[in-house]
Amino acid sequence: MAVAPRFDKFKKYFNGHKNQIQEIVREPTAGGIIFRRNSNNEVEILLAQDGKDRWTIPKGHIEEGETAEQTAKREIGEEVGLTDVEIIGWLGKIQFRYRRVDKLVLMTTQIFLVKAHGDTDATEKDHWMSDLKWFSFKEAFDKIEYDDIGKLMLLAMKRIRQENL
Repeated sequence: MAVAPRFDKFKKYFNGHKNQIQEIVREPTAGGIIFRRNSNNEVEILLAQDGKDRWTIPKGHIEEGETAEQTAKREIGEEVGLTDVEIIGWLGKIQFRYRRVDKLVLMTTQIFLVKAHGDTDATEKDHWMSDLKWFSFKEAFDKIEYDDIGKLMLLAMKRIRQENL
C-alpha cells in the first residue's frame, strides 16, 4: 500500500511569500504595427523599446467610449508622436496575462495595420521608452520580443505586398 506524501514541512516555505490572487481583471487594449516606405520604396516598421530593453509596438488601454481603432490612433499619437496616420485594417488580437500584486490581469490587445504619412521622422518617444526607431521589416521582425506580435507582423507584410500599400 502506497503512502501519500507529506508536504506539511514544506508549507512554511510557501506561505506568505506571495499574495493569493484576489481578483481577475480584464484590460482591453489596442495598438498598431506602423509602417512607411523609405526613399528606396522599402517597407520600414516603427518599434519602441521599453524600459526593460524589449522592442514592441505602440499600444495602450481602450478608454471608455472609444473603439479599438480610435485607441490605436490615439496611442500612436501619444506614444510615438505620429498623428498623420491611416488605419489600413485590423490584423488580429493577442492575449496575455500577468500578475499585478494580488490581481491576475488578462489583457487582450487588438492590433491594426497603420500607415504613417507626412513627416514620419518627426517621432517623439514617450517617457516609458528607452528608444524609438524605424527598422527594415527583417530587422523589426528579428527585434520584436513577442512571438504573437511577430506573427501579426508577417500578416501585415503579406497585406502590404498583396495590396501594394
